[in-house]
Amino acid sequence: MEIKKIYRSDENKIIAGIFGGLGEYLKVDPVVFRLLWILISIFTGLIPGIIAYLLAIIIIPKKIEQELTDQKDK
Repeated sequence: MEIKKIYRSDENKIIAGIFGGLGEYLKVDPVVFRLLWILISIFTGLIPGIIAYLLAIIIIPKKIEQELTDQKDK
């Protein structure tokens, strides 16, 4: 059984592809995640939402990087 991996989308992105990749991973329209992130950020103050997004950019690899890593492992 192959583990399903999450990555930042290169095709469906506005800033870094975090929500596009999350949408592809969960098979949900990324607009839903973008709207939820905006609402959560507004109600909690913008700083926690921005910090979470920046951490996601650092932690979640790009799709291209992930495919190259997979090819090296084979």
